[in-house]
Amino acid sequence: MKIAVLIKEVPDTYGDRKLNLETGLADRGASESVLDEIGERALEVALTYADAHAGTEVVVVTVAPESAVTTVRKGLAMGATSAVHVVGDALVGADMSLTAEVLAAAVRRVDPDLVIAGNLSTDGVGGIVPAMIAEHLGWPQVTALAAVTISDDSVSGSRASDAGIVAVSAPLPAVVSITEALPEARFPNFKGIMAAKKKPYETVPVADLGVDPDDFSAARSILVSVSERPARAAGVKIVDEGDAGEKLAEYLLSNKLA
Repeated sequence: MKIAVLIKEVPDTYGDRKLNLETGLADRGASESVLDEIGERALEVALTYADAHAGTEVVVVTVAPESAVTTVRKGLAMGATSAVHVVGDALVGADMSLTAEVLAAAVRRVDPDLVIAGNLSTDGVGGIVPAMIAEHLGWPQVTALAAVTISDDSVSGSRASDAGIVAVSAPLPAVVSITEALPEARFPNFKGIMAAKKKPYETVPVADLGVDPDDFSAARSILVSVSERPARAAGVKIVDEGDAGEKLAEYLLSNKLA
């Protein structure tokens, strides 16, 4: 069994998040870059299966700047077998459509039996890239899973819905996305960190995947304008002089809050 796990370098959730007002892109220098937690959980699903099934190969796949090597190697330190890192200046600011197309091409290069990803990243929060990848590959998709079971020829799990818990399954090869209901990832130990330095790490220029980032024949989102969020204005203070209830009601009505 070969499992490809999609991971992503993102700005630290607990750090400052800012937009570059000239480019409209996230200012990734505003805070520390880290491996997205949901990607770590997806990797944990694959590694847990590998622990119980000898011979399983786990490949982490990412589209990221060349500077993301340290972050990607964390996936190797956790236990992944190898890494495929797609790079290219033309991918800076890539939208979800282009990202999915490039990732699908990278997955074809890896040729796995199963793709596992997080349901949505903490920076883009799009939530549709795994489904778009499945469409490019022509594979079934089993998304937003709160539990995952992998067998030799299929993958199954459960998904929470408004009506309750839904059991879903698909034959392999397939694309799976998981939610934060899955267990937290293991912490890399010293042995894993040292071993990661010797594991196969393939840096792939996007041109080698046969994808033209400048091809806008497919739908691509285009930034029209960007502006800084206005500073928070002072609120309305109501002093109770016997008529606070009336003032509050008037405020709610004037702001169409009641």
